[in-house]
Parts: sequence; C-alpha cells; structure tokens
Amino acid sequence: MLRTTRRASIIAALQTSGEVSVQDLADEFGVSLSTIRRDLNELGQEGLLQRVRGGGSVDPDPAPFHQIAPTHAKEKDRLGRRAAELVRDGDVIICDIGTTVAQVARHLRGRRVTVITASLAVIDALRDSPETELIVLGGVLRPSYLSLVGALTESALSQITADIAFLGASGVRSDGSLLDSTGIEVPVKRAILRAAERSVLVVADDKFPGTGLLAVCGPDSIGTVVTSRHDSNEALDALRRAGSEVLVG
Repeated sequence: MLRTTRRASIIAALQTSGEVSVQDLADEFGVSLSTIRRDLNELGQEGLLQRVRGGGSVDPDPAPFHQIAPTHAKEKDRLGRRAAELVRDGDVIICDIGTTVAQVARHLRGRRVTVITASLAVIDALRDSPETELIVLGGVLRPSYLSLVGALTESALSQITADIAFLGASGVRSDGSLLDSTGIEVPVKRAILRAAERSVLVVADDKFPGTGLLAVCGPDSIGTVVTSRHDSNEALDALRRAGSEVLVG
C-alpha cells in the first residue's frame, strides 16, 4: 500500500473509531510499528490528529450524512437553487461534499454541464441525468459522510481545471476564514480550490460561526458566497472586504 493511501486509511479509521493503537494499525497494514509511529507523528504535525500514548486520536465524526440532510431542508433547497443559477451551460463544475452542496447538484439535473465530485450524494442526485456528464473522483470511502477522501482524490483534482467549484464548510470565522471539523476533508477542499477558476461557498445561516477547528482557507480564496444570512456580520463583512460577492438565497 502506498504511504499516502495508508495515511488516508489511518485517518478514515480514526474518524470512525475515535482512537486506534499503533499495534492495531501495524497489524492492519502489515508494516512495522516504527512506520506507523512515523505516519502518526507526521499526521499530528499537520494537525490531522492528536498523538496519544500508544496511538492517535481524533474527535469523532460529526453526525452522519443521513441525519444532517433533513435539517433545514427548505433552506438548503433554496440555497441549492440560487447557487445553481450561477452555472452556465457547458461549465465544468466541482461539487464538494456536504448536504447543502448536494442540493446544488440536485438543481443541476437536466443541465448540459460536467460535474466532478467525490460526494456519493452528488453522484446519486445526478446519476440518472442523461444531459449531465458525471466524473467521479477516486479515493478512500468515508461512509459516515458519503465521501471519497485521501491522496487519490487529491491527485485526481490536481489534474483538473474547472470553471466553478461549490464548497461547503462547517463554520465561518469572524475574519472570513473557512473552517472544517474533519481533518481528512481539509486537503480535499484545498485541492478543489486550486482546481477551479471560481469558488462559491454555499452555507446556511447556522454556519456563522458554526463549528470546526481546522482552517481550510482565508476569505481571499472565495469568489462568491451564497447564504441565507440576511443581516450583516463580521464574517460576511470580512468576506466582502476580501472581494467576495455575497448573494442571499
């Protein structure tokens, strides 16, 4: 197994169980204890896990996709429709994971566009839309949130140039920075930003400030924000100062 794939699998295992021992990981991947310790140390230095005696740990995954999807469903539907209006026929689009971005994909059904994604929810929304070309990124399956992650996902994104990317976030800081609560998703989001000419953040009102400890990017990386937040706040003001267009859905 490639080192990068092993590291992605370690993070996926930690996100599922919360804590895994060095011995268990060494047995699972058929490598030495020192190799696993080196992997854990490097992942810890990158902020993707916390080293503990004899292994590593991460905060448990947030609630699984199927539990989050029904919450604020009408609001997410409005945001998805408003964001989809930014797409032109013929565009190449990257769709991030997340329940709100999945609604963007649903409103792209029947459109003559190309959609690239690592989200199984986006795939499900578009798989029977004959007008839509659907490109699925590879990676390690993260079943709780219906996403593919890891080095294969990031490598595929490095070979792509898209017109527009739709991203979600677990929170938006007062300085306009995007946050995520899941370390293994952060490199994928950053790869999405690098691959797209235009980035669109699609977030409901509850993402201000939302949750999350890991910074994905600063406000200068976001071209457009589609949100249900009607009143101004520090985060939206910071995004506007950085040049972001703010659209209320």
